[in-house]
Amino acid sequence: MDSLVDNFLNYLSVEKGLSRNSLSAYANDLKRFSAFLKEKEVTAIEQIKQGEVILFLEQLHEQGLAVASTTRIISTLRTFFKYLSLEGVIHHDPFAHIVSPKKGFRLPSTLSPQEVDALLALSKGENPIGIRDDTMIELLYATGLRVSELISLSISSVNLEAGFLVASGKGAKDRVVPIGEIAISKIKNYMANARPKLSGKVYCETLFISQQGKGMSRQSFWKRLKNYGYAAGITRSLTPHMLRHSFATHLLSGGADLRSVQLMLGHADISTTQIYTHLERKHLKDVHKKSHPRG
Repeated sequence: MDSLVDNFLNYLSVEKGLSRNSLSAYANDLKRFSAFLKEKEVTAIEQIKQGEVILFLEQLHEQGLAVASTTRIISTLRTFFKYLSLEGVIHHDPFAHIVSPKKGFRLPSTLSPQEVDALLALSKGENPIGIRDDTMIELLYATGLRVSELISLSISSVNLEAGFLVASGKGAKDRVVPIGEIAISKIKNYMANARPKLSGKVYCETLFISQQGKGMSRQSFWKRLKNYGYAAGITRSLTPHMLRHSFATHLLSGGADLRSVQLMLGHADISTTQIYTHLERKHLKDVHKKSHPRG
C-alpha cells in the first residue's frame, strides 16, 4: 500500500502539477485510510471491497467528522483507486458505487468593513515582529491571498513600483494580483526597518520571515492573527481565510465585476466566486427585513 501511495503522489505532482499543500492533503487522507486497513488487518490492495469502504465511512461518521471533510476523503480515495485501475493494479474499484454525502450550502464567514478597520488600525507594536505582522495582515486583506500564498511570497515576486505581486496558487498556477497603496507603503517600511533586523546574516528569499530569519509556518501566522482579532474586539475566532472572504465580498459590494474578482482570487471556475454574490444578496435581504415596514 505504501509504495502505491508514493507512486500515486508522484503522479499527482509530476503529471497533474498539484501544489505541495494539495499533495499533503491527499497524503493525510490516504494515511488515514491506511491506518484503518491495518486496524482491520487488510494487507493486500485486492482485499479492499465495498464492504471495507462502508465500514471506513461509518468510522468517520462515528468520529464526528464534518461532512465536508468526509466528502474530501472520499474524493481523494476515489481518485486514488481510479489511478490504480488505470495502471492495471486493480480490476475492481471499491469506490465505484460510493456516493458522497450531501453538503448543506454554507456561506463563508466574513468580517464587516468596521471589523476590518478595527483590525488594521490595531497597533501590533513598533518592533520588527509587530511591523511584519501588521504588513502581512494588511497585504492579506489588500490582495485576498490564501495564507499559504502569503507566507511563500518571495522578495522577487513583489513589484512595488508597478504595484502588483505574483502569487503561486493551487496547482502551481501563478496569477498577478494588484496591491493597494497602503499595503505598498507598509511593505516598504517592513523591508527598510524590520526585515533586516529579523534576517541578520541569514539570507532568505522569502519575503516574510521569522526571528530566526527563515520562512514562517501557516500555523504560526494563524495563531498570531487570531490573537490580534481578539485584541481588535472581533468576538469570532479570526482565520486568514475570513480575510480572503472579506476581500472578495467587499470588492463586489463596491461594484467590482465577478470576473475580475475570480482572477484576483485565482478561482479556476467562476461558480466558486459566485458564492460571494450570495453573501451580498443575504446582506440586502437582512437590510430589507430590518428596514421595510412590511419586512
